[in-house]
Amino acid sequence: MQAKGTVGLIATNTVAQGDTREVGLDAMVASGFTITRAIQSRSWPAASANLEYAAVWGTLSEVAAGSRRVADDTPVKAISTLLEAQGRAEGTPNRLAENSGIAFQGCIVLGLGFVLEPDEAQEWIAADPRNADVLFPYLNGEDLNSRADSSASRWVIDFGTREREEAATYELPFSRVLNQVKPERDKVKIAYRRDFWWRFAAWAPSLRSAIADLPEVLALARVSKTVMPMRIATDQVVSDSCVVFATDDYGDQAVLSSSLHQLWAITYASTLETRVRYTPSDVFETFPRPPASDRLADIGWTLDQERREIMQRRDLGLTKLYNMVNDPTVTSDMDIARMRDIHVEVDQATAGAFGWTDISLDHGFHVYRQVERWSLSAQARTQVLDRLLLENHARTSVARKLPTRGQSTSVQAAEGTLFD
Repeated sequence: MQAKGTVGLIATNTVAQGDTREVGLDAMVASGFTITRAIQSRSWPAASANLEYAAVWGTLSEVAAGSRRVADDTPVKAISTLLEAQGRAEGTPNRLAENSGIAFQGCIVLGLGFVLEPDEAQEWIAADPRNADVLFPYLNGEDLNSRADSSASRWVIDFGTREREEAATYELPFSRVLNQVKPERDKVKIAYRRDFWWRFAAWAPSLRSAIADLPEVLALARVSKTVMPMRIATDQVVSDSCVVFATDDYGDQAVLSSSLHQLWAITYASTLETRVRYTPSDVFETFPRPPASDRLADIGWTLDQERREIMQRRDLGLTKLYNMVNDPTVTSDMDIARMRDIHVEVDQATAGAFGWTDISLDHGFHVYRQVERWSLSAQARTQVLDRLLLENHARTSVARKLPTRGQSTSVQAAEGTLFD
């Protein structure tokens, strides 16, 4: 491209998301490219292709400060690499050391032969009580979001890191895996998965270590519209279609259920159609956590208890419940009205924990990234995302200035943070 050249490009909407954005648009802007017009995401106009596309126009020439720039047909002062209006904060969020070792993807099983129905699992345990050592409920994202109690609908054979000889002592489970998993694993290229065919492809040892002493944790479906965590028991295997947070604190639950966290996820995660693909490294590890407070813990408990009662009484899964919460035509349902009120309190408590009492959250039905939700107004959303990004950059700056071991510092370590 010439020094003063201009360009227009069309790509799938992932061009402005996650790693694709970092190696593409972020790198272009860092090299002096200015985005002058953008379409963030729209359906491809021809029926022959079912996809969402994005369009970008820009130049390497200097662009006057007052020049017209347009994001999704709306005049704006500047356009970010997210292909939306640029706020006060520029750039992308950085991963925060304080957030490492908390959010994990679940286990990659790799083999339908590992999975069995609950009745069959109980029959095997009745035949040999030792089989209970290697049979567990198996929770996936669909169960988490569709079942009223967010429980697992199936079980799984999990030999852990046992050697083949020990695994073979569990005759019924081992025979199932030998006959149904090994033939498929023999074809894979990754040596570990081929040679240790009786084990999961990825056993998630870091996750298991982090939750070993916790009776409950928080989990959300890795791909969903809700981006809403649920409280689950740890005596089960969680699949890679879920993200697990190694905490059982109700204050944590409030923050992770807030519109602030949800909007951060929608903004910085990638998407699958209109669903959010939650990646811990891009979302949670960059999210600046507010200080803990009794108010957060109280409303987190209220959210968990009252939502659980509504879901089980009405046999509603999480997705169906929040479809109603986010539907402006649902106006006379007392349970849904109560859920909306609780989420207003959750957002107020989260913003208050940051000290952002000056922001008018203006809850209502608002569209962001093509999806209408009960959430913050557009103006409040812009302010919140701006402040979260500024806070992320501020914490990153402090971390970079911390002295090496043995030196003193006047910078206080984070105190009272939610996940400490």
